[in-house]
Amino acid sequence: MQTLKSVKPEGTVTFRKPVREDGAEIWELIRACKPLDENSMYANLLQADHFRDTCVVAEMDGQIVGWVSGYILPYDPDTVFVWQVAVSNKARGKGVGGRMLEALLTRDICSDVRRLQTTITSDNDASWGLFKKFAEERGGLLDDQAHFTKDTHFQGLHSTEHMVTISFPGQLRSIA
Repeated sequence: MQTLKSVKPEGTVTFRKPVREDGAEIWELIRACKPLDENSMYANLLQADHFRDTCVVAEMDGQIVGWVSGYILPYDPDTVFVWQVAVSNKARGKGVGGRMLEALLTRDICSDVRRLQTTITSDNDASWGLFKKFAEERGGLLDDQAHFTKDTHFQGLHSTEHMVTISFPGQLRSIA
């Protein structure tokens, strides 16, 4: 008896937790997604290994085309902080960024989460668009304020990062 293998149609995007073997490919994806800050490959390996439950990989045709790194704040278990969202050129326009955020927030580890936070520079239109749309589609309230400032925190070498907070009313799983 022959076993049929499940075949995904070409261009189908799937979402999963990363494994440490994904670290180098994640690092390459981030390097290709300007203006994202590049971290060391080792940092991405640690994220894919130690923080796998709060990170998301998007795959299409056997390649990593999306990445969300995040963690639940140690001093505030109601809040997940999204460190980076990266989507390759070949997957843009498919809603991959929002779908990765959704995949993260519907995991069991995020069952107590009521807020999502991230930081965004004022000139990063793509990130502002993603998080505003994500908040709007889920009935979340978006607030932002300068958090890490150019002169105080970055010695004038990096633009001010605005802390964006999306508060979700009620149970997140019912919003999905």
